[in-house]
Amino acid sequence: MLANKVYNLNNHVQIFEEQLDFWNDSLQKLASPQEIIKWALITFPNLYQTTAFGLTGLATIDMISKLAESSPNISMVPLLFIDTLHHFPQTLTLLDKVQDRYYTKYNQQIHVFKPQGCQSEKDFSAAYGDFLWETDDIKYDFLAKVEPVSRAYKTLNITAVFTGRRRSQGSSRSDLKFLEIDEINGIIKINPFMNWSFPQVKQYIDDNNVPYNELLDLGYKSIGDYHSTVPVEEGEDERSGRWKGKAKTECGIHETSKFAQYLKDKETAVK
Repeated sequence: MLANKVYNLNNHVQIFEEQLDFWNDSLQKLASPQEIIKWALITFPNLYQTTAFGLTGLATIDMISKLAESSPNISMVPLLFIDTLHHFPQTLTLLDKVQDRYYTKYNQQIHVFKPQGCQSEKDFSAAYGDFLWETDDIKYDFLAKVEPVSRAYKTLNITAVFTGRRRSQGSSRSDLKFLEIDEINGIIKINPFMNWSFPQVKQYIDDNNVPYNELLDLGYKSIGDYHSTVPVEEGEDERSGRWKGKAKTECGIHETSKFAQYLKDKETAVK
């Protein structure tokens, strides 16, 4: 009989591989993201949501808000946003709208983490040079995204996070599961909208009058940093506007193993 692998998460939480498989199989039977979200809310301690305010993340926020309003046993999940210092102005405007609509009434402030030691794009350029995303995109992703989110997980003692990833987004997300372990950061990632399509998410946004990034109306279906995001053409994949022309589908926040190797390589080079 094969050993039952144990995943050690933050806050001394342990999850067995057999348990993870059981949960993923069981969640297939739940009918909606709302049910998966509600299940996660009562299952995991130190649960947060991480988002860059894409449509799925916004739908998650709205669903959690409605659950919190209808049930005295459910509270608003704290939100984590990574400010890479290279977002579109529209994204930062949306952050303020989301704060005012969903979190202020619960006396919660959205947790914003930035690259270490930097408060502005000017600071980042002074520290690492101009156009780092062109000269060394792996280093850029690590400094602007991977390190801040890893620091946030540790600082906030996060055990589990909701993400907005979906299988319909294609590429490496095609094989998503409802629950996945990020062993490097010691957290469990929950993907309640895994089986939804872009039109389904957009319909929810419209039906519930959820604020969204105005760039969406200009053809931007997936919005990241201003320097690596372009509108999507008719018939193109939803995330085809990210890193156009590059063999790249993720920034590193959801590919931590690649950056673990990056750190090892850097340490070896220093030695």
